[in-house]
Amino acid sequence: MDSPLVREILDLRFRAGYWESCFHRAKEREQLLLQKVEQLQAEIRSLEQRLTGRKSETRPQADQGPSDPSKCKVKRRRGQQSGNPAPRRRSHEHLLVEDEVADLPPEQRLCSCCGKPFAAMEQTDDGEILEIDVRAYRRRYHRKRYRPTCHCGVHPPVVSAPPPAKLIPKGHLGISIWVYILIQKFVCFQPLQRVLRDLRSHGLDLSSATIIGGLHKLLPLFRPLYQALIDRHLAGDRWHGDDTRWQVFEPIPDKVHGYWTLSVYGGGQVIVFVLDPTRCHDVPENYFGDARGIFNVDRATNFKAMRQVKEGRIVLAFCWAHVRRDFLGILVSWQKALETWAVAWIERIAQLFDLNEARLEVRHQATPFAQADQRLRTQLAAFAQERDAQLQQPDLHPAARKALTSLQNHWSGLTVFVDHPEVPMDNNASERAHRGPVVGRKNFYGSGSVWSGRLTSILFSLFQTLALWKVCPRRWLTAYLTACAEAGGQVPPNWRTFLPWRMTPEQYHTWADPTAPPPKAPTAS
Repeated sequence: MDSPLVREILDLRFRAGYWESCFHRAKEREQLLLQKVEQLQAEIRSLEQRLTGRKSETRPQADQGPSDPSKCKVKRRRGQQSGNPAPRRRSHEHLLVEDEVADLPPEQRLCSCCGKPFAAMEQTDDGEILEIDVRAYRRRYHRKRYRPTCHCGVHPPVVSAPPPAKLIPKGHLGISIWVYILIQKFVCFQPLQRVLRDLRSHGLDLSSATIIGGLHKLLPLFRPLYQALIDRHLAGDRWHGDDTRWQVFEPIPDKVHGYWTLSVYGGGQVIVFVLDPTRCHDVPENYFGDARGIFNVDRATNFKAMRQVKEGRIVLAFCWAHVRRDFLGILVSWQKALETWAVAWIERIAQLFDLNEARLEVRHQATPFAQADQRLRTQLAAFAQERDAQLQQPDLHPAARKALTSLQNHWSGLTVFVDHPEVPMDNNASERAHRGPVVGRKNFYGSGSVWSGRLTSILFSLFQTLALWKVCPRRWLTAYLTACAEAGGQVPPNWRTFLPWRMTPEQYHTWADPTAPPPKAPTAS
């Protein structure tokens, strides 16, 4: 029976179903938008932390919530910490001493009552004040001239003493100025204009074009040393590496911007910096060539794509500090939803570091090492089991799933240190090596040309390698540039003796850093 009432009921039922479906779709869109808002808010918190937050990855003591309150110590934010050994007192015995006498004025050497003079004593009240004297001066030399008194004719009419050796032929800047500029720029990471301004304060006004031209001429003097560092580095089988941005402001074909890559490859005895226009896998691939060993790196794709890694000749050992940063990022971004979860994983990672450190302390004791090694392996197994169990949870937060999936995918590289105790768990050594160049990048933005970028990578490598060997860069550089000047502004024939591992004990003690306790002097080889 097709009555108006029946048609109205059917129409209302149809509309109810339509509006109900619209309501469900709206709820789904609202849920997606809420998730998007949470994701964006998490990204905002992460970016704010990077911009204005504390740079240290250590959480404040009040927020860490230690599991054992009895072990909790009130830690100062900076300065000497309670319970730590006192810092080593600095010695200045290696500095020259200039004696001066402080005496009373004549009127104060008399008795104020009777006027009789005081009697001088042999003993003195002594003290010391540290001073420094930097001055610019003109080194005017006078070459003695001689005239033969005989008539043999084997000598010219006038014989003059040779002039002092110059680092740059026909140049008027002495070795000490070049040492000062190179140390300020590549050890102290100061921009050239600031260095020249400091020299002007000492009365020495130099043109930046003169200095830049001189640096260009100095570049060939360091190339053999740089190649020797590379050869020494590749002779080993344990390395660590990292990449950072470095700007080169010289336009080159097929490159639209000035962003280059400054890679650092370190080892036990050598640190090498490599500058390249790209950040692809060809850079470390071409550098390592046919080398074999273990390479400590972060999880960057260019290291994973290396031909040596795919062929199994180089094993990548991934950094646990970067894994920890994943959970620290979650702790900052998802403070309410995942704080407890992230803190638990951070504490598990800290336990791994503690167990490995305890294992290394007894590395040369067979039985204690075996016991410590077993404890570490047991903890790692429980670590992996907890990771896999949480990944099986269907309601696991997407940010947590992403961090645990990355942990699972990189597990083989993260556990290389277990079978190779000499391999560190983190890649912090490379990041510390990059700290100075990054400071320089903030001060002078990069390099103005390709040749200056090459000089930068060479001198960063030399000076940081010297720091590993506790060699004073100023003393070493003065000796090397003096040898170059005596060789006519060329690489000296004995340049290999300036390499730290080829120095004689006498050379090493002459150039050693006087402010640091030096290691055992190397034997020339």
